[in-house]
This record gives sequence, C-alpha cells and structure tokens, in this order.
Amino acid sequence: MARRRRIRASISTPITLGAITVLLSIALLVGWSFLLGQKIMRSADIAVDVWLLVLGALSFVLIITVLVLFVVSLARGIIEVRKQDTFIDSVTHELKSPLASLQLCLETLGREGLENGAREELRTMMMEDVDRLRAFIDDVLEANRLSYARAGMLNLSDVSVMELVEDCARAVSLRHRLSPDEVIVDVEPGLVVSTDRAALGIVVKNLIDNAVKYSKRPARVRIEGRREADGKVMLEVRDHGIGIDRKNLKRVFQRFYRVEEQEVRERSGTGLGLFVVWALVKQLGGNVQALSEGRGQGTIMRVELPITRAVSG
Repeated sequence: MARRRRIRASISTPITLGAITVLLSIALLVGWSFLLGQKIMRSADIAVDVWLLVLGALSFVLIITVLVLFVVSLARGIIEVRKQDTFIDSVTHELKSPLASLQLCLETLGREGLENGAREELRTMMMEDVDRLRAFIDDVLEANRLSYARAGMLNLSDVSVMELVEDCARAVSLRHRLSPDEVIVDVEPGLVVSTDRAALGIVVKNLIDNAVKYSKRPARVRIEGRREADGKVMLEVRDHGIGIDRKNLKRVFQRFYRVEEQEVRERSGTGLGLFVVWALVKQLGGNVQALSEGRGQGTIMRVELPITRAVSG
C-alpha cells in the first residue's frame, strides 16, 4: 500500500503542475491579447500589431495544445501504471496460493505411515496446482507474445469446431471437477473453419474457464456454434453467473483490467485472460463481444470468425 501511495504521489505532482501551467498560459494569452488589442485601437499603423496579435495567439495555442497532450499522455500513463500495479498484486496471489498448497502437500507426503489413498489424493491436488500454475504462466507468456505479434505468424488448417470445443470443454471440466451436465456443447455438426487451431483453442478454453469461474456451482455453461447467413462462424459461450455491468462490457478486454467488484475480487485472476482472447480473435480475423444485462444476469461471450480464411491483424 505504501508503494502504491508513493507511485500515485509521484505521478499526481507533474499532472497538477501541468494543469496549473495550462491555466496560467490561458490567462496570459487572454491578458496579452487584451493589452495588444488596446494598443491596436490607439495605433495609427495597425498592420504590424495585428500580425503580432495573430502570431502570438497561434504560438500560445500551440503551447497550450502541447501541454494538454502532455497531460493526457501522463494521465494514460497513470492508468497503465495502476493496472500494472493491480496485475503485480494478482500475480503475487496467483503464485503464492498454489505454491503454498504444493509445499503443504510435500510436507504431508514426507510424514511416515501415510496411507496410499491419502498419498494419491495429495498427488492429485499437486497435479491440479501445477496445472493451475501452467495455465497462469501460459496466459502471461501469450499476452507478452501478442504485444509483439506480427503478420504471418498463424499456422492455418481446417479445424472441426465441434471437436475443438468438446476438447476444450472436457479440459475445463476436469480442471474444475464439473459434472457432465454443467457444460453443454451445442455446435452445428460438420462445421469447419480454416484457422489456427492452437490459437482458437486458447480462445475457447479461456472463455469456458471464465464462464465457470464467475458462476456459482453448479455452473450452467452452454457453448453454441453455428454458421451465419453471411458465411461466418459464430461461437457463443453463455453462463448464468455474476454478469457484467454495461459500462464495463468493452473494458473487460483491456490488458490487466479487472472489474472493481467484490464478487470479482473474490476469484483469482490477473486481467489477462480476456485480453489474450481479444488479441487472438483479432489475429484470426474475427471479432469478440461481451453481452450482459447487468450484475447477476449472466454473460454471453460472442466470437465471430471467417469460415474460409483467417487474416493476421
């Protein structure tokens, strides 16, 4: 907390000084224009004075514009710093929790006389923690890779949408220990899209995982896939979870962004999952959209992809 306060204080000072400078510049421009206008009214030869007034006004406008752009840029920097600060806190939590669990399991395994059933249960818990760490690290690495992504990095192939969605649903169900009826797959048979299978797999898996994570048990998640009249593929991941306020529907795809609500903060996360989804869908030549009627009303994540080819953005 002390570090966060120091960051905010160090950034708020130049913003305050920039705002004061803009106000002083405006006051100086108004005062200088008024005095020069008075001089023009009393002068016999006003041509030179008029040019001085015009050039001076333009110079002041340029200075004020630069100052305003500087303040706006600095404000954006503040927002990014705060997001990264929140990300660091989330990373710390994401790493500490499974590592503490792994340490406890290893210490328990070291005890004498531990029954085989208990050992197997501990081994399963450790595998789940390792899987959680792997998924977290994959998100971080993928987000970093996407920051430097270039055209032509996709590995295109014909992908069966139903097969891919079922594989992703199965993996998420195993991770969260879901019953078979908690995640329903309803994809049009024979639906094939030319795309990067690995990238689309990350998209679908992250969306299903998010839907489960932000739903109460038993989760009610439904993945639908169909071909639209315009020749595109539409994938929708529907849940009946905590929902999203309409003001946050676009912001949830920003890097490091997490909704400032208690129900969200109670669940682990880094604000990278949906950013990765957005960036990958963009590279695949598609669009992703979040739909929700508000808190407690569930969420629909809608992905639209070209069916015949994918382009890198």
